[in-house]
Amino acid sequence: MSESIMLEKSKDFAVEIVRLCKEIKETKRESVMTNQLLRSGTSVGANIHESKYAHGTADFIAKMQIALKECYESEYWLELLFRTEYMSEEKYEMLKKLCGSIRRMLVSSINTSKTNREKL
Repeated sequence: MSESIMLEKSKDFAVEIVRLCKEIKETKRESVMTNQLLRSGTSVGANIHESKYAHGTADFIAKMQIALKECYESEYWLELLFRTEYMSEEKYEMLKKLCGSIRRMLVSSINTSKTNREKL
């Protein structure tokens, strides 16, 4: 799996999160959940990007696992914002799908790295 595809998807996700949070803050005056989502949603890509410059396999896996945790956290905040009617179902489903796609790529990358490390 190409790291660049995962990185590009995570950047697209971050852009959508920034736009969503900006819209919710401006139109609905909600900032607690949106600040949490903004932090976790943009952190996914930042950690994937940082993993490109890891100091070995263990460091790479650690960065990717942090990205995975941030991805799971983002899913939580998205669901909470949707269930409290701060976002539309259409927007929620689109972001949930994108986040899920990134999450699956992260899991695959982590598992592949762990398997390859064990072979050494």
